[in-house]
Amino acid sequence: MKILMITSEAVPFAKSGGLGDAVSALSIAFSRLGHDVRVLIPRYYSIDRDKLEALPDPLSVWVGGSEHWIRIFSSQLPNSKVPVYFLDFEKYYGRSGVYGPSSREEYADNPERFALLSKAAFQLCRKLEWFPEVFHAHDWPSSLVPVYASTLERTGEFKDTATILTIHNLGYQGVYPKEHFSSLGLDWEQFHGAGLEFHDDINLLKAGITTADCLTTVSPTYAREIQTPGYGFGMDGLLRHRSRDLVGILNGVDTDTWNPETDPLITSTYSAGDLSGKEKCKRELQELFGLPIDPSVPLFGMVARLTEQKGIGELFGKHYGAAEHLCSSLMAQIAVVGSGDQWCEDELKRLSSLYPQFKAKIGYDERLAHLVEAGSDFYLMPSRYEPCGLNQMYSLRYGTLPVVHRTGGLADTVENYSQETGEGTGFMFDDLTPRALYNTIGWAVWAWYERPGHIISMKRKAMTRVFSWEKSAMEYVAVYSRALGRRKTRIF
Repeated sequence: MKILMITSEAVPFAKSGGLGDAVSALSIAFSRLGHDVRVLIPRYYSIDRDKLEALPDPLSVWVGGSEHWIRIFSSQLPNSKVPVYFLDFEKYYGRSGVYGPSSREEYADNPERFALLSKAAFQLCRKLEWFPEVFHAHDWPSSLVPVYASTLERTGEFKDTATILTIHNLGYQGVYPKEHFSSLGLDWEQFHGAGLEFHDDINLLKAGITTADCLTTVSPTYAREIQTPGYGFGMDGLLRHRSRDLVGILNGVDTDTWNPETDPLITSTYSAGDLSGKEKCKRELQELFGLPIDPSVPLFGMVARLTEQKGIGELFGKHYGAAEHLCSSLMAQIAVVGSGDQWCEDELKRLSSLYPQFKAKIGYDERLAHLVEAGSDFYLMPSRYEPCGLNQMYSLRYGTLPVVHRTGGLADTVENYSQETGEGTGFMFDDLTPRALYNTIGWAVWAWYERPGHIISMKRKAMTRVFSWEKSAMEYVAVYSRALGRRKTRIF
């Protein structure tokens, strides 16, 4: 198939979260299966134009009654033949950040920025004289692709091109004041007709959910959860209405980058058959964080964005979070890498100053992230919701047993421990409360001291789990085929 990925993120060019990893890895998997897949992304200020190849002649794109002339550059995803096309338009993309100048702010003109990306997808294909069977949009920034495909581009070259929208995180929907509608290049009848209206604002993701031929999300459990009021963020009714077109496909992991047998970023490589290298990684992790060097004490690691989605209130909340009670009552160590909400960063610094067995580093460092996965015995991931999650899969590959809330992709990838049989690959809890989290971590600590044979067996089993992007890609191909059939019969 010919497939165009339209995205706001693609590793290594632009990344804000797991979306960038998923788009690039899935595209490479498609290419390896023989499909002609290409990627379209803005050229943000951080992407060096001198390292890209310029295409001849600029692209003309009309948005909101204005014609924009856009330069197009190209490159390839690393270690692949997947072409990547970059929209070079200084007015919208020549600035720092993907969505805003910082994680706490977003640009007021984001509707215009990403409307241009979505409209440009059609013009780029015309310029290349390459017409895909599938437009694959990702999250709210490219949700207007199915809108344009079902309205302005309903006839002509793209009348048979199917549209897929993947929801990576329903918590982010692209909601903006109605005044931006006129800049999208649509007739006002589409304000309601294409599903853009949302409490008298515009909601870009809602429009994509309404108009895409098929919908996917990044794990089977999350596909079910988002159809409920508790996880639907106001979209559950619409998603139930479109449930026959919604499929949950579990993300894979990049096994070249995340492989304890070959990882160049860790102290010592190791395998399920020989875990001695993991012990060396634990020692270095303790040294780097200033933790007491003691192989007999269980070490809990965490690498996360410090936001409420990640369960930080229940874990780090001052005077009520599980972490402080753990430090004062359990024989265990905790190492955290992360940044985000200011109150949480301040609390991590406070806990680090009070307890020798708790240390945190504010920020993000790729080598540290790998070392935490390799050197920890357990991995903390108490997410309030988790569409798929990658870190728990990295942890499993590195023989680091996850402690997780039973939700989304966490429920699909971690097998709960049975202290009777020793089976399992991690520790799970159902209710996200400080007490439940504390008790589950305490359960893991108990198993560490009282069932050491179980812990070793679980680590080895976890390392045999396979999360293949090729398997995910084949499931997407089945959805594409289904969407092509829907395209021919669907009435908008």
